[in-house]
Amino acid sequence: MKKTLLFTALLSLFATGRPLAGETLTSPEGRLTLTFEVTEGVPRYALDFEGRAVIRPSRLGFELRDAAPMLDGFTLDKVERSSFDETWEPVWGETSHIRNRYNELCATLTQQGRTILVRFRLYDDGVGFRYEFPEQEGLTYFTITRERTEFALAGDHTAFWIPGSYFTQEYEYTVSKLSEIRRLMPEAMKSSSSPDGPIAPTAVQTSLQMKSDDGLYINLHEAALVDYSCMHLELDDRNFVFTSHLTPDARGDMAHMQAPCRTPWRTVMVSDDARDMLASNLILNLNEPCAYEDTSWIHPVKYMGVWWEMITGKSTWAYSSLPSVRLGETDFTKVAPNGRHGANNENVRRVIDFAAEHGFDQVLVEGWNVGWEDWSGKQKDYVFDFVTPYPDFDIKALNDYAHSKGIRLMMHHETSSSTRNYERHMEQAYRLMNEYGYTAVKSGYVGEILPYGEHHYGQWCNNHYLYAVTEAARHRIMVNAHEATRPTGLCRTYPNLIGNESARGTEYQAFGGTHPRHVTILPFTRLQGGPMDYTPGIFCMDLSTFAPENTSKVNATLCNQLALYVTMYSPLQMAADLPEHYEKYMDAFQFIKDVAVDWDDSRYLAAEPGEYIVAARRAKGSSEWFVGGVTNDRARTMTLSFDFLDPGREYVATLYTDAPDADYASNPEAYRIRSGRVDARTSLEVWMARGGGFAVSLREATPEDRGVRRLR
Repeated sequence: MKKTLLFTALLSLFATGRPLAGETLTSPEGRLTLTFEVTEGVPRYALDFEGRAVIRPSRLGFELRDAAPMLDGFTLDKVERSSFDETWEPVWGETSHIRNRYNELCATLTQQGRTILVRFRLYDDGVGFRYEFPEQEGLTYFTITRERTEFALAGDHTAFWIPGSYFTQEYEYTVSKLSEIRRLMPEAMKSSSSPDGPIAPTAVQTSLQMKSDDGLYINLHEAALVDYSCMHLELDDRNFVFTSHLTPDARGDMAHMQAPCRTPWRTVMVSDDARDMLASNLILNLNEPCAYEDTSWIHPVKYMGVWWEMITGKSTWAYSSLPSVRLGETDFTKVAPNGRHGANNENVRRVIDFAAEHGFDQVLVEGWNVGWEDWSGKQKDYVFDFVTPYPDFDIKALNDYAHSKGIRLMMHHETSSSTRNYERHMEQAYRLMNEYGYTAVKSGYVGEILPYGEHHYGQWCNNHYLYAVTEAARHRIMVNAHEATRPTGLCRTYPNLIGNESARGTEYQAFGGTHPRHVTILPFTRLQGGPMDYTPGIFCMDLSTFAPENTSKVNATLCNQLALYVTMYSPLQMAADLPEHYEKYMDAFQFIKDVAVDWDDSRYLAAEPGEYIVAARRAKGSSEWFVGGVTNDRARTMTLSFDFLDPGREYVATLYTDAPDADYASNPEAYRIRSGRVDARTSLEVWMARGGGFAVSLREATPEDRGVRRLR
């Protein structure tokens, strides 16, 4: 990472107890103004965007176990100000360089012999603030029972929300006014299979995207979630004030602290242009620089897998039909196979062959290891050992075969949320990966957490997830964690955290379907903290045609699926469908083969949450561009301008668009492909069907392309 410019500091000190009208901080280009003050012993902050209220005066503080609360009785001891400007290079990302420019205000507060710092970093697209606890006699080991950070909003905004939950993030998004959350919560809960009800009648998860009636886009989230509990937001729906709601541990406590320490950053992003929300790097910038000296082993991956056939019910993860198995006791060589096990030698070789023929990097294989017969819903501690294959999966032979074809297998570690069991086996599991040349692992945390009483997003589990990532780094392994805590930008610090699920992904298209608007919301919410392993690329939308017992249909057109490789940024891109389905549409599959997974530049051309997204990206080290556009359940025509291209150069564009009669419900696999020359002056009208989209690949024209017609 290269830093280009740095650090000037001005220090202003104020005597203890001196009354203040309020300290103000302005963003580098003056778009945002932060105000901080302590009035009657209560610390409060407020945020304005170009003179418009974003956050009204909002309280800060904590409640503690067996100690006085840190809510009032404060005096402002001093205020420190500084400015910072750097440009850094991510290991992988949407752009080759990221600018990190902010003005900072750090307030030191004292209360009855205890000291706490509140640090604000104000960018032109938002603010991050956190609490810091210096080493001190009066506050060393302490337990937070409630964080009382407020976000007092200026109105009854439209919100794109999912219910607060300690168990799952895999909900459909509800779009409503803030005042409607309480009424709509019971129905919103039905979109996922949480064993619990909502954590509160008005509690929602971050990243929370909102839009005000006067056109401001506001997003609430957190950054750098380390050794702390994940934050939800609980709404006072009379006054439109959100208060932080942390995930508790088995005892009901929210966080166990040892000074010196700090909380994650609480973040507020704001703009009057939706495209700015998608282009923001605020969350990444608030994280620490890369922790690894050598990152040469970390790289984006395009992969296929033995996965969708299990998700749809065509095949099984389990080798047998036994109702119960015991690791180390059940002899699978003497057990009758069920005949539907997907991770068998023949099937895996078939996928390897297809992936190798079409230029993919890796093949994921799920269900390769013993224990899948009774893995789910049993809260079984010793559920997997992550090293013992089923009899029909020859781990050495298959890895040798894959390597001979230029393919690596991707390991799968489903933990069934038995975190203790995963940690007891982690070292030998990573060593096995090293032995056979695996460089990436997809981990999973399906079900309720073991040990009993802990939750997916509590401090204990968050520490576990990061431990898995840092231990993997010791073995030069990249991690794609599913069902873990929603990302908060830690991929900057630990770039081998190459992907997460942590939201409702493609698999739910096989579980009854997902609303088309889902993919127009996720980049505004879940993806703010880091990339998602969304697993796009489904070409056969009626699942009953190959999995007769599954009546689900994918609520998308084929071109919508192509577009996701651009609109849904991830350095980990799966072609999720079966090889035989791609073979039916090889001309459309060409886009998946061509599209890059790492980028030098990204532009958001058009965006409106819940409605549409159009993005353009330039491939790493290349002049090739790729464009993707998606819409919700409304058909629409978009004007696509190519003004992001270099002036004076011509490009050959290949457009993949919905056919005139395409529709996600009635004719999802209808598409058209056309090619022609374009330049920076070209503008095209592109139609998207309901649940549809479009994709474009662009390469610089050569003299041999002179005869190619121009697109108009």
